Amino acid sequence: MGRLVVSEFITLDGVVQAPGGEFHPDGKTAWVVPHFTEETGAFKLAELHETDALLLGRATYEQFASAWPTAADEQGFADRMNSLPKYVASTSLDEPLEWNSTLIKGDISEVVAELKGEYGRDILIAGSAALVHTLIPLDVIDEYRLMIFPVVLGSGVRLFREGIASLPLRLVHTAAFTSGVVVHSYEPDRSAS
Repeated sequence: MGRLVVSEFITLDGVVQAPGGEFHPDGKTAWVVPHFTEETGAFKLAELHETDALLLGRATYEQFASAWPTAADEQGFADRMNSLPKYVASTSLDEPLEWNSTLIKGDISEVVAELKGEYGRDILIAGSAALVHTLIPLDVIDEYRLMIFPVVLGSGVRLFREGIASLPLRLVHTAAFTSGVVVHSYEPDRSAS
């Protein structure tokens, strides 16, 4: 049975918007770049090798699909990204999608259950804040993997928005890197709710 894992680049103040140069209304962009090292890259590559499929929102899919198909690197990150099956949650895109991708139709919680049954390892959501915002109240996320960067932006889209219901979590893994980046992995603590 697969697990749905949310993997986010996130600031100390909870912002997930524009980590790599995407649009940010205040111009606060590319904040991961000064802290992204071989060490953090190796962590992300290992994460991809534990993944059977990607689940993406429209904006992240469009950003990734414009960059990864033509990317190349010696470590094989691009090859792995390009080879994974991708499922895209969007109400504005039409099929057929490119880049080994399938448009999700129907109830997202039912689709997630089907994907978990189809795959044996992780189904990874990278970025895709709007999709994560939709999934949090459905209680279908099995792990929140937060790669916390030593940056405070003060504005931008946050992973956990104001007004969400209480979300009890328990820490299951921590990794720290010399760049100051720390990864905390949490699973829902369903016994606390």
